[in-house]
Amino acid sequence: MKAILVTGGAGFIGSHLADYIIENGDSTVVVLDDLSGGFVKNIHPKAIFVKGTITNRQLINQLFRKYRFTYVYHLAAYAAEGLSHFIKRFNYMNNLIGSIHLINASVNFNVRCFAFTSSIAVYGTNKLPMTEDLKPKPEDSYGIAKYAVEKELEVTHTLFGLPYVIFRPHNVYGERQNIGDKYRNVIGIFMNNILQGKDLIIFGDGKQIRAFSYIKDIIPGIAQSVANKRTHGQIFNIGSDIPTSVNELAEEVMEIMGRRVPIRHVRERKEVKNAYSNHAKFKKFFPKFRETSLTVGLEAMTQWVKTEGARKSKRFKNIEIRKNLPQTWG
Repeated sequence: MKAILVTGGAGFIGSHLADYIIENGDSTVVVLDDLSGGFVKNIHPKAIFVKGTITNRQLINQLFRKYRFTYVYHLAAYAAEGLSHFIKRFNYMNNLIGSIHLINASVNFNVRCFAFTSSIAVYGTNKLPMTEDLKPKPEDSYGIAKYAVEKELEVTHTLFGLPYVIFRPHNVYGERQNIGDKYRNVIGIFMNNILQGKDLIIFGDGKQIRAFSYIKDIIPGIAQSVANKRTHGQIFNIGSDIPTSVNELAEEVMEIMGRRVPIRHVRERKEVKNAYSNHAKFKKFFPKFRETSLTVGLEAMTQWVKTEGARKSKRFKNIEIRKNLPQTWG
């Protein structure tokens, strides 16, 4: 029986991925998560849960030695692009150094394929829609870390032969998203505020454009990629094709949730103004991909959110730079 590692498997995307792997195969799935953004209740009952962090090199080596993983799906990250400017050390330790521990162990223990969820943050401000052949120009510490891991996988494959697949998802939303995290995931933030009757905070004029991707659309391709040698060594954009402004999003979320609250615009923050991708390459390799409309996806998430209820937003404790930190984040 194959053993598979899913890092970040108690989190949003990772838990859905672990579920899919378990429910569509007979592998032993090990979930590694420090529960900084995930929850035990997200973990499939058939998964083996190990509480720990990818920054713990000794733990990583112990797990690889014990389970001799066939495949690694690396999703563990702190994916707050805007906040990453203010938590540089934390960002690089968790998003880069931790990833290196996993890559090293994958080489040493002969992993057959390493699947990595990067981000469209690697593109920065770029030609739209963004395609995989564009030169990356990351503009925040998070994007820099993700791109560094991509390059590490490339050179590790060249020198040591480690097969890999890289996915660049964007603005993923849906059931199990941590709506209590006020630093990332605008849909979750909006829904959490609406439940509490709080204002929707929008940075700048709200005309910035994203394409919001429903969680259940992206999982099958990621899960299936490691066993398909055609995908090895490839980079894929993955997610929705439909651009939406933040202003439009706010209106649609309120309509679907059936409650209006005030919208408050605050000073814009440093971010890429418009970011959305082309997915023609992904669809060529994964022709069964089907996209859920934003309305249908939001309806599904709303049903889940109303059942779960509001979550208290915790302040990030280890801010390293406070200059120019948005007041709503302080």
